[in-house]
Amino acid sequence: MGLKVLAIQAALLAILLTPFQVSAQSTGQSGANRAGANRQHTSASTPSRATPQIVDAAFSPGADSDAAPRVTEPAPRVTVSNPAPSAAPWPLHEKISWAANLVLVVLGYAGIMMALSLLKKIDRQTAYAEAAAEAAASSAHAALLNAQATIHSERPWLLITVEPSRSVENSFTITATNRGRTPAIVTATVEFTAIAANESHLPSMPDYRQEEPSAPQVPVILVPGESTPIKTFCREEVKALCDSEERFRRIETWEEKIFLYGKVEYIDLISAQDDQKHETGWCCWYIHGRQNSGLVLAGPLSYNAHT
Repeated sequence: MGLKVLAIQAALLAILLTPFQVSAQSTGQSGANRAGANRQHTSASTPSRATPQIVDAAFSPGADSDAAPRVTEPAPRVTVSNPAPSAAPWPLHEKISWAANLVLVVLGYAGIMMALSLLKKIDRQTAYAEAAAEAAASSAHAALLNAQATIHSERPWLLITVEPSRSVENSFTITATNRGRTPAIVTATVEFTAIAANESHLPSMPDYRQEEPSAPQVPVILVPGESTPIKTFCREEVKALCDSEERFRRIETWEEKIFLYGKVEYIDLISAQDDQKHETGWCCWYIHGRQNSGLVLAGPLSYNAHT
């Protein structure tokens, strides 16, 4: 982040200082041109070195022939140098341009620093908003779980029990009782009978597709603590289930067992519409004795599931 900021500042300073470089170059070129012109003028105005002149006395008019020749002294060399060029004055418009560019650089730098400070504040505010949103989402999820737990604790729960008949000997009634805190409406029931050597010979999952659920003729509404009969079974029905005397004998000797299983479908009145349907599965083992019989809850867990 720091390198990016320094790169941005260097680029802006380079852009803003470009007029200064151009002005300096133009000023340097004009000064160099003036210096070259001065040097040319100086070289032109400087006289060339005087050559010595030797005059023979013999050839001088009116001179004595016996006199010795006389040599004339060379003329002194005179060098005229131009004065050093004075510095060109700084024009007013360049001063104004330089001051304006300096002000722009200062303002640009200040603007960049303010923008960076604003971006940092926005970043912090975004982080705070994200944290607040996450906290709100967590609170909402916790509230939803709490509401679901409350609904589950208040919803009806139908549990299956087996009760012996008080009027008929060796007869039993499978009963559904509402053990929840709100009313339940029974919508359908399904029941099957199977003969197997033991529970392990039953299918791992009950198949209720063999028969369509039968709805009660009159809607059954169970308030908390109320019960309703689901199925009755007595000793006299055993022979009707056996297709031969040999199978009946095997049931009497417990070589094979009779299993009664099914499910109860019901709805509650407090859950959402998509979550109102529930099921309670049940499974019982009929014990056939020589004189007395019994019916107890049994079977795998998949046959006694609750939803």
